[in-house]
Amino acid sequence: MPCVPISGLILSALLLILAPGLSFAEPSEAGDTSDEGYETLLLVNPLEERRKLEKSTADNPFAMLPHKTNYLLPFTWNSSPNPTPEDPDSDIDNTEVHFQISIKVPVLRNFWDGRANLAFAYTNRSWWQAYNKDDSSPFRETNHEPELLLSYAMEKQKGRIHLSHLVLGLNHQSNGQNGLMSRSWNRVYLSSIWEIGDRTAVIIRPWYRIPESKKSHPTDPGGDDNPGIHNYMGYGDIRLVYKVKEEQNLALLLRNNLRGKDNRGAIQVDWTFPVHQHLKLYVQYFNGYGESLLDYNVSVNRIGLGFLLTDWM
Repeated sequence: MPCVPISGLILSALLLILAPGLSFAEPSEAGDTSDEGYETLLLVNPLEERRKLEKSTADNPFAMLPHKTNYLLPFTWNSSPNPTPEDPDSDIDNTEVHFQISIKVPVLRNFWDGRANLAFAYTNRSWWQAYNKDDSSPFRETNHEPELLLSYAMEKQKGRIHLSHLVLGLNHQSNGQNGLMSRSWNRVYLSSIWEIGDRTAVIIRPWYRIPESKKSHPTDPGGDDNPGIHNYMGYGDIRLVYKVKEEQNLALLLRNNLRGKDNRGAIQVDWTFPVHQHLKLYVQYFNGYGESLLDYNVSVNRIGLGFLLTDWM
């Protein structure tokens, strides 16, 4: 299935619509702005309890805070699974387990006029061939993503549009493999977190890839684990989250290389709704490039069903 070139147009349009003409307003509780991270959204009503909870547990050395979403998808189906580079004839099942674990730890809080917070975060994403008994159910791919995050409370607002935070991030992502299977890259990004009314949030995240040092690598003598990754992953992404009703969310992730020729990108749609006090049913659909580092240059068409432990809001 082809990728979605219109995502690049949507990204450009939102940057033009949301950015200009905002006025500055003092935050009501600057000392409570502990919302570092890419998927920590700041809708006033849904996240007020989360911010209070994070503040109450920040000094507990045994407590870990959620960063991105935490979920388990026991069933996912990929229409065209990608064989491993080391074994192009390998038998990869269409069905596999996919899960994500994402945590963060505050390092410094409430500095720089009480508006800034520094945190360390770690995200693990795994794709497990649990039902592939013929190959002893291997983990096909695992991505490790440590980050250092500096967030600053902006509190700029015009009408129903509210620019709440900017987040400067230093990001490393790797699959921990070597040889032909090795994938890794480093990025610096600047996220802007916007609220529109009390049900919608938008996160715009452009990034810059830090060039790799010159070294010998099996896939590229120039020293790049991911040759031409910007042609597939682009230079940023955008996430929209809409609260349909209490405890039920719809989310959309868009990524595009913004090129007329050889246009590539990705779209992910998430739907979550509660089934238990601390558990939500989670439906995830992904189409495009860059779902995992191993598949950064391979188009994936996947749908998954499972459970969400921590949501965006």
